[in-house]
Amino acid sequence: MPLLRMRNASFEGGGASAGPVTLDVYPGERMALAIGSAREASIVALMASGIVKPSHGLVLIDDFDPRIQSINCKRVAALVPHEPCGLSESEFVRYVVYRAALWKIEPRRALAHAQLLRKRLRGMHEAFAFPLIGALVGMPKLVVLDRPAAAYAPQILAVLEGRAVFSTHAGSAEARAFLAPPFAASGHGRTPA
Repeated sequence: MPLLRMRNASFEGGGASAGPVTLDVYPGERMALAIGSAREASIVALMASGIVKPSHGLVLIDDFDPRIQSINCKRVAALVPHEPCGLSESEFVRYVVYRAALWKIEPRRALAHAQLLRKRLRGMHEAFAFPLIGALVGMPKLVVLDRPAAAYAPQILAVLEGRAVFSTHAGSAEARAFLAPPFAASGHGRTPA
């Protein structure tokens, strides 16, 4: 059973539109989708994580419909936004504690996990690492990356190894970076047909 199923999913509203998108992402699989514009890529990422509901078509996250089961979707999928996050050390601690409360995780455990992730992401600029760490505090089954920085693909994918990953990109070169060897060598990385 796929963790993410999109069937002709599209969005229209506020002068923005995206889709239709049809795809499946299975546990442990990575999929990168190149979309024509940054705005459309963001909207598709928001739909794939259950934050934005499709205007037409269907999105299921671990068989939960975000239109009626949004809380369940948020326990399965985590979005890593494109925008970098500038936080001081104390703000980062508050951010992790806040994210832990969303998933009902004990704050000390979440902070210890966040520190481990910071060590694994050493060399990655904190402005890009912090949103990824925040998304991983809840141990999601599916991680949705909105236009991640291709320069950090090896570090991001190493931290996400074993999880289902869906990433949106404004160009095919960036999408290929998230499928590049050695990560795609197992055959789990693909772009939809």
